[in-house]
Amino acid sequence: MSGALTGALFGALAIALATALVVGVVGASGGLRSGGQAASSSGAQPTILPSGVVKPAAGGAAAPVALPAVKAVGVPTIARPASAVAPATGRTAPALVRVDLQTQEVVAEIEKGETYTYWTFNGTVPGPMIRVRVGDTVELHLKNSASSIMQHSIDLHAVNGPGGGATATQTNAGQETVVTFKALNPGLYVYHCATAPIPMHIANGMYGMILVEPEGGLPPVDHEFYVMQAELYTTARLGVAGHHDFDGLKMDDESPDYVVFNGKVGSLTGDNAMTAKVGDKVRIYFGVGGFLPSSLHLIGEIFDKVYPEGAVGSAPNTNVQTTLVPAGGAVMVEFTINVPGTYLLVDHALPRAIDKGAAAQIMVSGEQDKTIYSGPTSGAGH
Repeated sequence: MSGALTGALFGALAIALATALVVGVVGASGGLRSGGQAASSSGAQPTILPSGVVKPAAGGAAAPVALPAVKAVGVPTIARPASAVAPATGRTAPALVRVDLQTQEVVAEIEKGETYTYWTFNGTVPGPMIRVRVGDTVELHLKNSASSIMQHSIDLHAVNGPGGGATATQTNAGQETVVTFKALNPGLYVYHCATAPIPMHIANGMYGMILVEPEGGLPPVDHEFYVMQAELYTTARLGVAGHHDFDGLKMDDESPDYVVFNGKVGSLTGDNAMTAKVGDKVRIYFGVGGFLPSSLHLIGEIFDKVYPEGAVGSAPNTNVQTTLVPAGGAVMVEFTINVPGTYLLVDHALPRAIDKGAAAQIMVSGEQDKTIYSGPTSGAGH
């Protein structure tokens, strides 16, 4: 084979590979559209979800799976709104703070036409955001719903003590346990169930965050949001209709069917998107409730301040494009939005965002300053 012909063949191959590796574009809604996984060998076409995430066509990359029919849902939505942020304490001295949580096992939609039995704190994923001040004594009451099948508990990463509270709160159905702890260290911390098998309880949705404010509290901002990422390991991939059950083998292999924000696909998009105005200062409390780290990135914005590892009492990193959040870890990010439009908050391990659900929207209104950005504020892009 001549050198010229060999070069031509390799050139053509390179072009084909480059084309195949294009991962997505932003549609008019601001959502991501996959150029890869959604292709179907059966010829069926993928569906673009309201979030912009692609629902692969049935019978695509994986063999079709027959699932049981969907179950009746017990809650309107499993997703806790991003705006459901606990208010600032506003206190200058420590206090005794009572926190009440209830563990509940509920059926809810992962996505339209797909149900799952979640295990939760207070009926949502994530559980409520707890907010206290450094030095506070927290009296935590954990009640396990009488309808629960499982025993549940809570391990708070903000606790100084064996088990983080879990040894004291193993709670049977219909029972209540109480534990107290002093919040010694300021920071943003994850909490989760720690009843055996612990990974299964967490994977089914039993996680949340507790913010321990530093002395003097945090500076005011225009908007605060509460977002957590985790995986769902189920008996079928995203897009297969029916009731999905937990799959422990996929969890052990760390091969999730879904990677989602606040419990489900599209939880923080469309009507449930975060909102702000040009010039607003935004703070996001972000945590990883699952087992895969997150490469947190806001497409079209730069984090002015990042408090890595949730160290809210420490000096922040500044001007950060993407920040790594480990499993069981948290971060606080702050930024000011300069241009109107729809922004995507994603895990920049992009197949998780494009094909598995780890994408949220921030919809920003206001006037455009074209000295900052002269391009269109909607339409095709990233």
